[in-house]
Amino acid sequence: MNGPTEFHYRLPGRASGSRPGSHPGTSLGAGQEFAMHARLVDFPDPRRLDLRASVQSVRREWLVRLSLQRVAVPVHAVVDVSSSMRFGARRTKLDIVADFVEALGFSAFRSGDRVGMSAFDAMERDDLFMPPRHGRGAGEVMAGMLRAARTGHDGHGAAGLARALMPLAGRSGLVFIASDFHWPLDALPAVLDTLAHACVVPIVVWDPAELAPPDDGRLLAVHDVESGARRTVWLSPRVRTAWREAVARRRGEIDALFAKRSVRPFYIEGGFDGEALSQYFMEQSA
Repeated sequence: MNGPTEFHYRLPGRASGSRPGSHPGTSLGAGQEFAMHARLVDFPDPRRLDLRASVQSVRREWLVRLSLQRVAVPVHAVVDVSSSMRFGARRTKLDIVADFVEALGFSAFRSGDRVGMSAFDAMERDDLFMPPRHGRGAGEVMAGMLRAARTGHDGHGAAGLARALMPLAGRSGLVFIASDFHWPLDALPAVLDTLAHACVVPIVVWDPAELAPPDDGRLLAVHDVESGARRTVWLSPRVRTAWREAVARRRGEIDALFAKRSVRPFYIEGGFDGEALSQYFMEQSA
């Protein structure tokens, strides 16, 4: 049986914190990255004594080497569990997100980070909340919660996301927001302002059936998962063109909104790819 998927993530800058981990930090402590020399009387640790630097010092003082400590960072997944996330031609978008959070939990464990999860539809979903924890099985627990999630409040949007993000407001760390973003984005910038100290990664989850009209057939039965309404659409050349233009326009709107915060969304279209997400982080930190 194959184990959990792993991907490698990194923050664009140094992280604050005191808990040892794998990310470059801002605090002085045990580490291999030299920061500066200091007097032994100020940092009384003979294990860090640098004899060569002490002999060459102008004041002939005993000097110790200070290093930048590598630290752990809190990681959090905020997941849209509204009705539209239950759509999928082969697998639902929520199933795909469950694959992602399972991989996230395992990757965070391997990096020495704590990982937690919260969810939203029109409201915050308290039944899908998991506080940050460090453990090999954290990802499996989060994925199981999403796969077994019941339908909650009708609708979704920035209001539910804002409530789910309240515990993270003003804190540092890495925050993934997984959603199809099929809701008005006008209020989203104000919500993102609460995460000014965190590294935010939007995970945009779309099903291939949403991206383009089917090649065969001229009639398409449409079911609105939010309202439950059903209707039949005539797939004329004009409708097909408008469909593709609407998808491109929506993607442009999402990209432009996050670009104002120097953030690039990561798109999942049909299945989670851990190597693609690792590549995303390498490009972001290059």
